[in-house]
Amino acid sequence: MGRLDGKVAIITGAAQGLGEALVKRFVEEGAKVVGVDLNEEKLNETVDKYGNDNLALKLDVTDEEGWQKVVDTTVEKFGKIDILVNNAGMMSKKGVLELKPEEYMKTIQVNSLGPLLGIQKSIPKMKENGSGSIVNIASIGSLKSGAADGGDAAYSASKGSVRSLTKHVAHYFAKDNIRCSSVFPGGIMTDMLKKVFNENPELWETTKVSSPLPDHIADPEDIANGAVYLASDDAKAVTGAELVIDNGNMTH
Repeated sequence: MGRLDGKVAIITGAAQGLGEALVKRFVEEGAKVVGVDLNEEKLNETVDKYGNDNLALKLDVTDEEGWQKVVDTTVEKFGKIDILVNNAGMMSKKGVLELKPEEYMKTIQVNSLGPLLGIQKSIPKMKENGSGSIVNIASIGSLKSGAADGGDAAYSASKGSVRSLTKHVAHYFAKDNIRCSSVFPGGIMTDMLKKVFNENPELWETTKVSSPLPDHIADPEDIANGAVYLASDDAKAVTGAELVIDNGNMTH
């Protein structure tokens, strides 16, 4: 019996990387998944791979009308929404002095406005259910700087706003039995990061020091496991939580 049996979950940024791991683990735990992403081709591949009569819907998370269509389509197919996982995100890869206003705003729109719109459109349906769980993927880059945020000022600021929004939603919707918590990943061992380490072995040595717990970088499944817990009824007494999954980066 899965921890998410009978649950319906919307997962953003579901096409690849952490998003694919989230789809995989949520399906394994019994959820019906609506995966959304701008990369429609890759999204379809991912959602089809894990079966379970799931949905793949193209979405720009900054599009309010698009969000409404996703929510309406989800309810039409599955009858309800139990879980929202706000995972979609982007980086500008620029510091304060290099960052252009339009680059800053684009990052803010995807990383901060996107979760807000998803929350706004999903909560009314969760209220109809009498319960719900929202899981926001933040970052240790909102808790500390340096390597943790990659020197990315817009990313750090946007994920900080996700942290604050999570607390706000957790407080104001607790009375509706709607929970809202955040996961704070450190580095995630994606194929792209493996390539970076292979090309820069000295960076791997630095990472082993900054993230001391072996194997030093979390797999996408490690982050997805944390999201499964927060989304499930195992966490029925948990809201406003900040779950750090970073191989010990925040210990120093």
